[in-house]
Parts: sequence; structure tokens; C-alpha cells
Amino acid sequence: MGFIRRSVLLLAAWTLLSGCSLSIDGEQYQSLSPKLDIRTFFDGQVKAWGIVQNRSGEVVQRFVVDIDGTREGNTLTLDETFEYFMGDGPEKRIWVITYNEDGSFTGEAGDIMGKASGRSYGNAFNFQYEMDLPVGDTSYEVAFNDWFWAFDQETLMNRAYIQKFGIVMAEVTIFMQRQEKSVL
Repeated sequence: MGFIRRSVLLLAAWTLLSGCSLSIDGEQYQSLSPKLDIRTFFDGQVKAWGIVQNRSGEVVQRFVVDIDGTREGNTLTLDETFEYFMGDGPEKRIWVITYNEDGSFTGEAGDIMGKASGRSYGNAFNFQYEMDLPVGDTSYEVAFNDWFWAFDQETLMNRAYIQKFGIVMAEVTIFMQRQEKSVL
């Protein structure tokens, strides 16, 4: 009787945990338009508005990001400046993203652990990386599964899933829009 009860409990726990994990198949976006080329989209000024929701769906952070992107050869540099209206976080982040010969991307930023890896899928782009995420007086090593989808050539929607042990702990939703170049 003890073995059966433990087996049922383990199966129930596994089912609950697998429901909190995430698996998006980028291949389903390969044929969708408009095609998303992050090197083109982020080359210039981009404004972004976002929220972070905890596991309960409660909004715990609201922010605006000004992104100044520059492209030189196979390298895209994103200089991000954050302003928070709720919660707090980094004020600045600079991404250096490299396009590789095999069609993949690698990225680095000061608060990212190791290198990020990315790949385009038609109108979608997926970026995965790990971060030592500060929360209050502590920090947590988490994994980001960051998805971008193009609405048109000027507009993106971004959804980032923050995971710990493969379980989604929080979600970030960001709306991004290219800005007109200023004329001096």
C-alpha cells in the first residue's frame, strides 16, 4: 500500500511541476510574416513598455526602456536605459549581440551569466540566458526564455519566462516600437 501511495504522489507532483514548465516550438513561426531580423529592428531607437508578473499573476514591476541600437558588421549593440514606475531593477544594461555564420546569435551583458544564445524563427526570435537576478535583499540564479514576435516592421511583442529548476516563476511582457530618427 505504501508503494502505491508514493507512486501516486510522485505522479501527481510530476504532473503539477510539468504544468509549470515551458516548451515553445519556434518552428511553428518559420513561415509567418513579417520576418523578424533583430539586427534591422534594433538598429536605431526603440521604446519599450513592460510589466513583470509573479507566479500568481500579480504585477510586481512596471517600466519603460529606451533602447539605442547600433549595428557594425555582425555585431549589434543595445544600450538600454530603464525607468521604473513600480518595483526596481537595473537602470542600465548594454547587450553586445553577435550574428554567427550558422545563423545563430550569441549575446553578452554585464549582468548576464555566461553567454546568451539566440535563434530566429520566421516572425519570432528566441533568446535564452541565465542571470543572477536581484530580488529585494537577495538574488537568485534563474534562466530566461525570451521570445520576441513581430507585428510589423516597427512593432514587437516580447514575452520572457523566468525559470528556476525549469519552473516558470515570473513572466515579463514588453511591447516595443521603433522610433523615428530625429532630424538635426
